[in-house]
Amino acid sequence: MTDKEQLEQEACDNGIAIDYINFNSERLCGLYVDGSIAIKEGMVSSKTADTIAEELGHHYTSVGNILKQDTINARKQERTARLWSYNKRIGLIRILNAFQNHCTNRYEIAEYLGISEDTLTDALECYRQIYGTGVMVDNYFIQFEPALQVYEYFSVK
Repeated sequence: MTDKEQLEQEACDNGIAIDYINFNSERLCGLYVDGSIAIKEGMVSSKTADTIAEELGHHYTSVGNILKQDTINARKQERTARLWSYNKRIGLIRILNAFQNHCTNRYEIAEYLGISEDTLTDALECYRQIYGTGVMVDNYFIQFEPALQVYEYFSVK
């Protein structure tokens, strides 16, 4: 099952309808309203999966109408939903897995993870805002600045 199909199944299992439609706006890729998700039809599979994940994030984390993003609360809810989707689609462990599988740049990492490069870039910026320049995960240090890099630490006995 593809990532897109898994996310569609998760939505179905939770009673969330997904409709693929042709939005009039080029900027609009997805929308969550009252237990339903609308997705722009015709996007590549990885972008569709990224968008479904974000809209599921809104289902699980958002309350009320936050379309205008004109309040701090609305912006916080948007960030929370996006972080949920980044963790669902990427997460720190999967970044480590990509490096362990010899991915050396953002294109290769995005391809390995089955996500769009835009989503990877946005997720890495979000993680940088949360963790700063880097974070330790087990025996690995994931560096976000000045560039994405992973270092393995060995214990000396």
